[in-house]
Amino acid sequence: MMNNPRTARIIAAVVIAMMVITLAASLLGCSASSSGTATKDTPTKDSVSGLLFVPAADLPKEAQQTLALIDKGGPYPYSRDGVVFGNFEKILPKQNKGYYHEYTVKTPGEKDRGARRIVTGKGDERYYTDDHYKSFRRIQADGGTDG
Repeated sequence: MMNNPRTARIIAAVVIAMMVITLAASLLGCSASSSGTATKDTPTKDSVSGLLFVPAADLPKEAQQTLALIDKGGPYPYSRDGVVFGNFEKILPKQNKGYYHEYTVKTPGEKDRGARRIVTGKGDERYYTDDHYKSFRRIQADGGTDG
C-alpha cells in the first residue's frame, strides 16, 4: 500500500512529530483543558483548609443568590439560615464554637431545605457543600484566592 518511499517518509515524519508534541505536552503539564490547573497566582487548593477552590461564578445560580443575601445581611428564606454550624464532620479548619454559620442554598424540586449549604466563617471565608456536609469547596471571592 505504501509502495512510494516518499509517501512513507512523509507519514513517518508526521507520526514522529505528533509523538514528540504529545511527549512534550505531557512533560510540561499541558492539557486540552485549563480547568483545575494551578498557577502561581491561582492555586487550586486553599492552603489553610486543604479544600479545593471554586470560583463563586461557577456555583449554581441559587448559591450565588444565597451569597448575595449573605452580603446584604438577609432577609433569609429559611428560619435556620444563619445558625451556628458545628463542624462536627471536622472537614473545615478547627475553630471555636460559633465561628461558622450556615445558610441554605435552594435546591430546585426539593420540598425541604435540601442538601446544599454555604458555610461562612468569621474570617470572611466561605465554603460550599452540595451533599449536606460530606464534602466542601472553598469559595473564591471574585475569582481570587483569598476566599
